[in-house]
Amino acid sequence: MPLKTGPRNLITDVAGLSIGNAADATIKSGTTVILCDEPATAAVQVLGGAPGTRETDLLEPHNTVETINALVLSGGSAFGLDAASGVQAALREKRIGFKVGAQRIPIVPAAILFDLINGGDKDWGLYPPYRELGYEAVQTASRDFALGSAGAGTGALVTGLKGGLGSASSILPSGATMGALVAVNALGSVTVGRSRHFWAAPFEIGNEFGGLGLPHPLPADAADIKTKFKEAATDTNTTIGVIATDLQLTKAQAKRLAIAAHDGFTRAIWPSHTPFDGDLVFALATGTAGRAPDIGEFIELCAAAASTMARAVARGVFAATAAPNDLFPVWNARP
Repeated sequence: MPLKTGPRNLITDVAGLSIGNAADATIKSGTTVILCDEPATAAVQVLGGAPGTRETDLLEPHNTVETINALVLSGGSAFGLDAASGVQAALREKRIGFKVGAQRIPIVPAAILFDLINGGDKDWGLYPPYRELGYEAVQTASRDFALGSAGAGTGALVTGLKGGLGSASSILPSGATMGALVAVNALGSVTVGRSRHFWAAPFEIGNEFGGLGLPHPLPADAADIKTKFKEAATDTNTTIGVIATDLQLTKAQAKRLAIAAHDGFTRAIWPSHTPFDGDLVFALATGTAGRAPDIGEFIELCAAAASTMARAVARGVFAATAAPNDLFPVWNARP
């Protein structure tokens, strides 16, 4: 039975999650926060060679903390890790966090992408704006949110095109829900050669990113390795995402789900997981379905993680919008 999308075709079709975006148009950068209504089981898998993270060690299955309150995806390279402090401040105001005595400590792992060379003015003064952007993103959190040039995808670029923030959802035959969220800023290309056709086309549901399918025949340059900049290609990249389900998972199962979701990067970006991408996927299990998967359903869940993530990657680039001083055009402008 083919997969179908949830009602929003967003990660928030997974019950128990909301998303907030905040951005600064002058610097061409922003932050996205994933808020959990209740603490959720989480894990992470890093397969890129240049990651930037905060509080990811605690997500390993052998470590003590079982659940988290929020996740942050941010632009700004290492400066962007400050966004998690803003999110923590907002959650602390609400008395949300891991209880230690009389204190509440919001658990907010974070990951960043490099968008410092994208046409924006990064002369922000003594302190970068990401802490405030993180705080603002919490205030805007909702089940509905913008894709494309929004939040952590505001200043994202891929080879030859603007990147963006993408999301998608899938309903499995069992009724379980899978959702993906991704900030696409890859060194590689999301389209086949120089065409408008997305590598993720085999997984498209309806016309969610143009409905073009794969080109036939494949263009002669389909397998060529193209990168974002001919010079200074290093340190200007990274695709970071979240895969989520409403099923109950252990931390070890969530880790396996994050690993499987990386296959979505591989199916949507050529090349991916390079030494100069910090490619990372967080996994979340809200448990709102009230049950755990059996082994057969878990296999289907992992497959859906890959296809849903691939669709989210394409949707992020598809939805990008033009802005002053852009270095690359948007997908809609490609002939």
